[in-house]
Amino acid sequence: MSRVGKVQDMASEPHARPSAPKVPGDAETSGREPERAPVDAVVFDLGNVLIAWDPHPAISKAVGAEEATRFLADPEFDFAAWNYQQDAGRSWDDAETVAVASHPHWERAIRGYRENFPDSIIGAIEDTVQILRELHTAGIRLYAVTNWSKELFPVARKRFDFLGLFEDIVVSGDEGIAKPEAGIFEILEKRIGHSLRGCVFIDDSPRNVEAAGRAGLDAILFTDTGHLREDLTARGLPLAPA
Repeated sequence: MSRVGKVQDMASEPHARPSAPKVPGDAETSGREPERAPVDAVVFDLGNVLIAWDPHPAISKAVGAEEATRFLADPEFDFAAWNYQQDAGRSWDDAETVAVASHPHWERAIRGYRENFPDSIIGAIEDTVQILRELHTAGIRLYAVTNWSKELFPVARKRFDFLGLFEDIVVSGDEGIAKPEAGIFEILEKRIGHSLRGCVFIDDSPRNVEAAGRAGLDAILFTDTGHLREDLTARGLPLAPA
């Protein structure tokens, strides 16, 4: 995951900003700005869009910073792929049992992540939270779709009151399916109650953004909060100038 925006106690790491695809009838071909349909709802990713996440502090608490860096960089273990399975519904007990059996030399690091999970939640990305609050005040319908394990998501629920601004949050661990799988967007569509067209989706993962676009969402790749404010304002959403 990327770490972007104005984060409490955390340095930013912006991505390159992709150019928008050209479509027939756009400003370049028609000589005028295209008309956009009104936005029905805005759907946020949580990790590294609204909540800064970094597994390193949690693991380093168990094994030290240098060992944590080696563990996270080990391609034979592949922390991201292992963690994704918990996001998709695998229990942490099963995950740790399998991982320790195949990589016993990493046992302390493997178990240390869950044991110290709160330390991986660096804080709110305050500039993005401000956008969320402005949209809520304006009466915009708000949803979230997050790749997060069922067992660990309550840590975020307890810590961040702004999660209460969402009408609904689709948590991958609860559903047994994670982004970028198409099924999670089908679940979102059922929660919203109608087609996803007219809904804006924000995520820091290019793969998730591409999948959301295929599902019919107007998908924005989150690179930093300043660009997000511009992108949402361009879609007619009532936000204060940056």
